[in-house]
Amino acid sequence: MQRAAPQQFDRVLSSMCTKPHPAAREAAERFLATNPGDPATYQAVAAQEEDALASLGEITGLDEPHGYIASGGTEANIQAIRAARNLVRDDDPNVVAPESIHFSFQKAADVLGVELRIVPVDGDYRADTEAVRGAVDDHTILVAGVAGTTEFGRVDPIPELTNIAHDVGALMHVDAAWGGFILPFTDHEWSFAHAPVDSMTIDPHKYGQAVVPAGGLLFRNKEVLDALAVDTPYLESASQASLTGTRSGAGVASAAAAMRELWPDGYRDTYERQQANANWFYNELVARGYDAVEPELPLVAARLPEPEFDSLRDLGWRISRTASGELRVVCMPHVTRESLRAFLADLDDISRAPARN
Repeated sequence: MQRAAPQQFDRVLSSMCTKPHPAAREAAERFLATNPGDPATYQAVAAQEEDALASLGEITGLDEPHGYIASGGTEANIQAIRAARNLVRDDDPNVVAPESIHFSFQKAADVLGVELRIVPVDGDYRADTEAVRGAVDDHTILVAGVAGTTEFGRVDPIPELTNIAHDVGALMHVDAAWGGFILPFTDHEWSFAHAPVDSMTIDPHKYGQAVVPAGGLLFRNKEVLDALAVDTPYLESASQASLTGTRSGAGVASAAAAMRELWPDGYRDTYERQQANANWFYNELVARGYDAVEPELPLVAARLPEPEFDSLRDLGWRISRTASGELRVVCMPHVTRESLRAFLADLDDISRAPARN
């Protein structure tokens, strides 16, 4: 039987995962058989997780981070809502979030039995603060904002949303799964240092260049993390706050290794290179007459005719659309100017080809 080849990334333009850093890959292999879900037994990987959390705290402006390395943003977002539900103990809980929120919030509402109130975004694809203010009430347990939206790369007004949440006694959660390793090198207000946010999702397996799975969930206060804990009587450790129980030691160790290697200078260099690529790609699309959204972070959305989009996929480009139909190109660390030029060359060929009857 022929062995399957691993994913090639030269034509992957819409994914928010990327090739792991060599140090992350090597660390993952060393810790393949470990389970950070039982830290008293697997003490070496537990130490790696402490290192990873300390690095994530430094990146997000939190001196004493509480949390763990999760499977990804979906688990982290579900757990943030679960923690709020367990802590507040409201009979009719609701969560308020903008329509740009990740689809994991739909899963969370379904699994946890909370009402999800989706409010509009403004003309620049950011959360409409007045709409959020109108949606919260005494039963709101959590307000969510996004720091690096998956479709347009926008950053919600996190300090304003935090004020709205806390005014009604709700927790404030920031989904920085993709943007968290980019935003420290920008002027955006998004982190624990910019507002008294209560929890945050930030994924090392995205721009952090760890292996999959390696998400991150951080809490400002330990009591919120403790609201997730359950007793684990047959393990060496007495309780567990994670959702999945057994977790990937490979993901934990790779996250710690990647951040040791890349924070801060490596991540800054990658951001600056990929932001330049996104700006260049946007200008090239606009010069060709396409309606594109100017990139705020290294993500470009543009409206392409459906036949052109489908033809690009037929040529092997791994691309996806936003909910409203735009092409989305995410300039992850593996995306090069050369690959963007090749993409545009194919797009030019397709657009010049005579239409088929």
